[in-house]
Amino acid sequence: MNDAASGARIGVFICHCGGNISDVVDVKRVAEEVGKLPGVVLSTTHMFICSDPGQALVESVIKEHALDRVIVAACSPTLHQMTFRRAIERAGLNQFLFEHVNVREQVSWVTEDPVGATAKATRLVSAAVHRARHLVALDKRRIAIQPAALVIGGGVAGLVAARDLAQRGMKVTLVENRPFLGGRMAQLETVFPTGEKARDLLAPLIEEVVSHKLITVMTNAQVVNSEGVVGDFRTRIRVTPRGVNERLAYRGNAIAACPEETVNEFDFGLSKRKAIYMAYPGCWPPMPAIDWHTCTKCGKCVWAVGGKGIELDAEPREVEVRAGVIVLATGYDPYEPLYGEYGYGIFPRVITLQQLIRYLDPEGPTGGQLPLDGASKPRIGFIYCVGARQIEGVNQRQPDGKVKDYCARTCCTGALHAALTIKDHHPDATIYNLYQDVRTYGRGHEAYYERASESGALFLRFDPRHPPRVEKNPRGDSPVVVQVQDLLTDRLDVELPLDLLVLATGVVPHDISELVGMYRCAVGYDSFLLEVHPKLRPVELAVSGVFLAGCCQGPMDITEAAGAASAAASKAAALIAQGQVEMDPFTARVNEALCTGCQTCLGVCPYTAITRDPVKRIANVNQALCTGCGTCAAACPSKAIEQAGFTDAQVLSEVYALLADRSGAVTA
Repeated sequence: MNDAASGARIGVFICHCGGNISDVVDVKRVAEEVGKLPGVVLSTTHMFICSDPGQALVESVIKEHALDRVIVAACSPTLHQMTFRRAIERAGLNQFLFEHVNVREQVSWVTEDPVGATAKATRLVSAAVHRARHLVALDKRRIAIQPAALVIGGGVAGLVAARDLAQRGMKVTLVENRPFLGGRMAQLETVFPTGEKARDLLAPLIEEVVSHKLITVMTNAQVVNSEGVVGDFRTRIRVTPRGVNERLAYRGNAIAACPEETVNEFDFGLSKRKAIYMAYPGCWPPMPAIDWHTCTKCGKCVWAVGGKGIELDAEPREVEVRAGVIVLATGYDPYEPLYGEYGYGIFPRVITLQQLIRYLDPEGPTGGQLPLDGASKPRIGFIYCVGARQIEGVNQRQPDGKVKDYCARTCCTGALHAALTIKDHHPDATIYNLYQDVRTYGRGHEAYYERASESGALFLRFDPRHPPRVEKNPRGDSPVVVQVQDLLTDRLDVELPLDLLVLATGVVPHDISELVGMYRCAVGYDSFLLEVHPKLRPVELAVSGVFLAGCCQGPMDITEAAGAASAAASKAAALIAQGQVEMDPFTARVNEALCTGCQTCLGVCPYTAITRDPVKRIANVNQALCTGCGTCAAACPSKAIEQAGFTDAQVLSEVYALLADRSGAVTA
C-alpha cells in the first residue's frame, strides 16, 4: 500500500454486520481491492464496526497509522454515521474527514448475486476513496437559540402546548387563525370518557393561557411567511382586525342591529349568525368579531352602540415573531360527506355526528331538541365509519383523488356516547347501530359499548363491500328507510324505517398547504403531517425545531391530543434550554474572486439565504439561513459558489470513479 501524491493517508474499514453484509458480499475481497488504491494506508474488515470493540479498533488504527481520512463501509448512514464521526473525533481527527458507504441496504440486501454484489461494493468504496482525497476539515455551525416558541393553532393541543412551554419559563406566541380560541373542543357538549362539559373544561385552560405573562395570544391571525432554521425562525404574521375593541359596552345591541346573516359554521350549518358575532357563550376573547366577508359596513352596529367600540375602517397589520422552535397544532376538520353519500344532502333527516352533537347541546341551535317531527318513540340510526376505512372501488374517491382508508379512531366512541345521550333524553327511542367494526379502544371507552348494549340499542354489522342503502320511505311513516345485510344474522336483509339517520363521520386534516410549504413538512399517505418516527420520535418533524401537537398529525381524541401537545412542548423546551444548536457545516460558500454579482443565486435560493453585498456587489450567504440544499451552487454560471462537503472536486472525483472501467477509462 502507498500514499497518494497529495499526502492523504486513508483508512478503510469494511463491516460484516454479523453476516448481513458478508453473507452476500465478499468483504475480504473488497478490502483487498480497495487496499491497492493510491492513498489507502490500511484496509481491513470487522464483524461489527459499530460495536464498542469496533469503534476502539478505528480509534487505535487512526493513531497508530497517523490516518487523516477514514472510510467505513457498513449499514445506512442514518443509523451509525454519527457513531463513527464521534469515534474518529475521539481519536483526534476532524469528524468531517470521514466517508460512510452503505453496502448493506444498497448492496447486500438488494443484490442476490454474490459476484455482482462484491463488484458493486468494491466500486462504491473505491468512489469513496477518490472523494476522501479531497475532503477538508470543517467546523460545525453553532447558532444561538431564540428563547421563545411559536405555537400555531388555538385548539386544545395548541393551548396545552403554549401553557406547558410557558410553565417552563419560555416566551410563547400563540397564533389562531379564527377569531376565537377553543378549536373543535368548543363545539362539543360533553366529552368522553368522563362525561364532563366540554366548555367547562376548556374555560380554565383558556384562562390559564391568556392570563400568563409569558404568553402572547393572537387571534384572527395567519402565518404568511417564515424563514430561518432551528434556533432562529422568523415568522411574519398577518393579523386581521376584529373590528371591535374593549370600549364596546353594548355588544348585544350591536349584534341585534346587524342586518346581515350567514351560515353559522360553529353549528355546522344548522343555524345562521350575524356578520358581527360571538362564536359561543363564554368564548375568548369575550368580545364580538366582525366577519368581513359578510359585513357590508352599513354602520348600523356603530349607530346601535353610540359609535364606541367598533372600528369598521381598521386595517390588517403584519408583525414578525422570532422563535427558536415552532409547534404546529393546526387541528382537523370533520369529514364532509359527498352529496348523496348515504342520502346526505338529499334527505334533511340525514345528518352528521357533529351536527347531532350541536342539536343535543342545550346551548345549540335548537336548545337541545332533536329534529324528530314530534315522533314520541323515535327510531334513530347510526352508520359508522363514514369517510373512514373506505375501500378503493367501493367508495367514491374524494376531491383529492383518494379514498379515506384510515380509521378515524374517535367516531365509534363518539357515536356510542351520542346514542346514550339520546337515550337519556328519549328513553323510548330505538337506536340502531350499523357498523363494520366497533373500535372503542381507549381507556373507559368500552364501557360505552357495554352501556349501549344494556340500554337496548341494536347492533347490525354490515360488509363494507356492501354498505347500507338509504332511500326515501315509500310508505311515508318515516323520512328515510335504510336497507342493510346483517352479518350477525347470516346476511339477513333488514329494512329500517328511521326518523333520523346519523352518519358517524371521520376526520380529515385541516388545509395547511401553505404551512407545509413554508416548513417543508413531510405529509403521509393520509394527508396528515408525518412524524420522523412513530415510536422513537413521535412529535418531531424531519425539519429540526418544528414539532407536532394534536390532530394535525392524525386522528386523536382530546386525551391523546393533550398528551401529544405536552410531549411536543417538552421536546421544544429541552431544545431551547440548550442555549445553542449545532448544525452540520454543509453550507454554500462564495468565492469572491470569481463572483460577478449576476444575482442568479438570489433568484433560485428557496430560503432567501443569499443577499447582494451593496458595497462589494457580490453574493453573500447568510450561514444561519442556508440549509445546504446546493441549488445556488448548481445554478452559478461562474462556479463562484461551492457547497462545503460537496465541492466540485469531491463530487466529480466520486462520479468519475463510479463510471470508470477497470483500466481507469470513464465509460458512458
